[in-house]
Amino acid sequence: MKVNGFVCKDPMAVNADDFFKAANLDKPMDTTKSKVGSNVTLINVMQLPGLNTLGISLARIDYAPLGQNPPHTHPRATEILTVLEGTLYVGFVTSNPDNKLFAKVLNKGDVFVFPQGLIHFQFNPIYDKPAVALAALSSQNPGAITIANAVFGSKPPISDDVLAKAFQVQKGTIDWLQAQFWENNHN
Repeated sequence: MKVNGFVCKDPMAVNADDFFKAANLDKPMDTTKSKVGSNVTLINVMQLPGLNTLGISLARIDYAPLGQNPPHTHPRATEILTVLEGTLYVGFVTSNPDNKLFAKVLNKGDVFVFPQGLIHFQFNPIYDKPAVALAALSSQNPGAITIANAVFGSKPPISDDVLAKAFQVQKGTIDWLQAQFWENNHN
């Protein structure tokens, strides 16, 4: 039987391992392989089956100096982020027509909330020190849509005519953006 698209075990077969993961979230993750200078280690229902139907997940986010978790959205979750080490400049943008930016500089111990579905980001503004944050999300499968990846790295590509008109730039600029390697900083 499936619930929310994930296998739901017979209650008689459930054991403690369904609710446990040796995730090593206490250890720094490698940010050097990421073009954006971050590494997101997500713990959701796909890594921890016991989360199914519980409506929660979490992520550790490591930021290199000047690293970022680029603008993205979680279509199925609100996020609350706590800075564990370092400093982060964070923000989200409201929906049309206002597109108002709400942003703050956070230090160790500070907390910020990103409402469900809104575009948001985190950036480490410090050039010589990494940062670490822990995020809790209100879904066992929050989803993530990284804006640049979705717009310029879709498969198949969105027509450069459509994007050139939307962004009010030359088609050559769109062709260049679509040719870039769009990566996923999520583990």
